[in-house]
Amino acid sequence: MDDVSDPVIVVKVHARYLSDHPASQDQKFAFAYHVVISNLSNEPVKLLNRYWLICDADGKSMEVEGAGVVGKQPTIQPSEQFEYTSGAIIDCPVGSMQGYYEMQRKDKTTFRVPIEVFSLAVPHVLN
Repeated sequence: MDDVSDPVIVVKVHARYLSDHPASQDQKFAFAYHVVISNLSNEPVKLLNRYWLICDADGKSMEVEGAGVVGKQPTIQPSEQFEYTSGAIIDCPVGSMQGYYEMQRKDKTTFRVPIEVFSLAVPHVLN
């Protein structure tokens, strides 16, 4: 990573509980999360890697990292978006996720795009 100004990349995430998922019938809680990655810069960027920290309300945490997302390493052109849906299973009805994407500029230098904490919660569990 270097000191060059990072392109403006915005990440928005929406999570939902999957009550009909088999794990949700087996003392676990399954969630889908839909991600929209917007490239607001004037240069293309390639999503190389992902890192997630998944935590549940019982204090259990799990780290997930690897190449790309949903089997892809997309290049996102200026003013374009990339969307995907994935999932997570946790051991209690409330948790959270956060992390980052490692992106690559056209000149092959890399930078990280943080993904803010978002909640995983079964509806009506929280007051």
